[in-house]
Amino acid sequence: MTDMLQKLKNAVRSRSIHVAYVDTGSCNGCDIEVLACLSPRYDLEQYGIYVHNNPREADILLVIGCCTPQWEDKLKGIWEKIPEPKAAIAIGNCPVSGCVFNREGSYVNPPASKHIPIAASVPGCPPRPTEIIRAVLSLAPTIFADYEEKRQ
Repeated sequence: MTDMLQKLKNAVRSRSIHVAYVDTGSCNGCDIEVLACLSPRYDLEQYGIYVHNNPREADILLVIGCCTPQWEDKLKGIWEKIPEPKAAIAIGNCPVSGCVFNREGSYVNPPASKHIPIAASVPGCPPRPTEIIRAVLSLAPTIFADYEEKRQ
């Protein structure tokens, strides 16, 4: 009976995904696409995905923008505040590769995977809202498998 209850808890929890996003120095193109996910057209909440400002309530961190020097330590601090199990998704070309900012003498330090572990990336400048939603939903089964055991 305990295994059945555990499976039920895991199934319910996997339908309630909490994300927080942080902009580490972008042009705001990806910001707009993440906010478009909240619009009635894409309706992020119909998939059980909820956006929080507090990383302590998040399961997934969405990283937007190149990592500027001011954000290197702050990004690590935000990552450490997210409770286990957790994952991070790089949204857009900037946190994936640095895009146009990744050149010699630049002030940015891409990719974001240098600073925190990135579980998935959504390339594009900017990526479509459907791709962002698909990336979050693709991580849910791996994050919430045996959720209660990982949480303790």
